[in-house]
Amino acid sequence: MTNPVIHFEIGGHDLARATAFYGELFGWKPQPAGPEYALVPAGAHGAGVGGGLLQTSGDMPPYVTVYVAVDDLRAMLDRAAALGAKTVVTPTVIPGIGEFAMFADPDGNIIGLLHQQAEAAAS
Repeated sequence: MTNPVIHFEIGGHDLARATAFYGELFGWKPQPAGPEYALVPAGAHGAGVGGGLLQTSGDMPPYVTVYVAVDDLRAMLDRAAALGAKTVVTPTVIPGIGEFAMFADPDGNIIGLLHQQAEAAAS
């Protein structure tokens, strides 16, 4: 079985501006999910994948990335490293969701990995 893309993320300097822009452009209806994050639901009838808009801070530049579902986060990070990737975010718990990490591929593209808790994956 392959590991599917299950989430996208767009990071920018102004969450309110991003929410308004993508809402107007694509008709997205981002829902607040914390002070610096908004969740974007998947399309009707399960079309596409849901995602999120993140307000970056400090020197963090704007970005677009995808998150891939994995069964073993650490093993996948090790495998990516063996293929030339560099870990940029170590495994981090998201309460009630699971755990994520991010790596830069050999060309510098940032890819997220997400290991969902059983309850979160079922919903």
